[in-house]
Amino acid sequence: MNILVTGGAGYIGTTLVPMLLAKGYEVTVFDHLLWRGDVLIPFFRNPRFHFIKGDVRDEKAVYDACTGKDVVIHLAAIVGLPACAADPKLAQETNYEGSVNVGRACQRGQHVLYGSTGSNYGEVLTGVCTEETPLKPLSVYGTTKTDAERYLMATTECTAFRFATAFGLSPRLRLDLLVNDVTTQAVNSKFSVIYEAWFRRTFIHVHDMARAFLFAIEHRAEMQGQVYNVGSEVLNHSKRDICDMIQKKTGAYFHYAEVGSDGDKRNYSVSYEKIKRLGYETTISVEQGIDELVKAMPAIKILNPYANV
Repeated sequence: MNILVTGGAGYIGTTLVPMLLAKGYEVTVFDHLLWRGDVLIPFFRNPRFHFIKGDVRDEKAVYDACTGKDVVIHLAAIVGLPACAADPKLAQETNYEGSVNVGRACQRGQHVLYGSTGSNYGEVLTGVCTEETPLKPLSVYGTTKTDAERYLMATTECTAFRFATAFGLSPRLRLDLLVNDVTTQAVNSKFSVIYEAWFRRTFIHVHDMARAFLFAIEHRAEMQGQVYNVGSEVLNHSKRDICDMIQKKTGAYFHYAEVGSDGDKRNYSVSYEKIKRLGYETTISVEQGIDELVKAMPAIKILNPYANV
């Protein structure tokens, strides 16, 4: 099987690619390396790994990359509320228009797997989110991802995943994610200020996110044309719950104060029953993710260009 991964040099992609290679698939990463390319270096020794430096905003490059692929895993995006708010034009061009390019490039028979987000739901005041809950995104990030999901579901043979909030170690590490960020502050500063501590959301380790794509490849007949929430009810925690776990492992002090707000209003519980019925379940707890982050911190150098350290 020949698989294309757009954005394959990113947080999810660098966890997913070695898993696909281990399955014996031919894997091509299509990425314009906004962040780093060295995270891909270990893969080049594998003869089944291929790389195309390209931008999803380039329609011809996307078309050429998609040609001949059995599966297109579309991860390329400007991810998160802050990054999208900082450059809304880039977010629109990448997240939505780039997805349109992917949709136009994919032919009949190609299976498109789209990494969507729980931010599509917006503010949910009552009840539990299911795949049928109306989508009311509140941010540029949520809106562009929602529009892209709707387009791909309408025009391609697509399976879309609305992922819970990610955490955990990846070769292309992200420290802006809630669990990763707060753990980093706890280890390095022994202190953090937390707002909206009562907000609840569900979490998922990046390894389990990658597993969801492999699961969909192996269960195409049941899953194609469907949207799935991906996470686990047992990983539904408030921000204060997360801080309590981190405090026990690091001894850090957390100060709770209303000094900010979540623009996506992610304060809700989510049902993962739909994908669970097919046999998919997460395997890594938040506590395990915190443990691995604490263990890895001595190897992570966080650079401040304005500090003489």
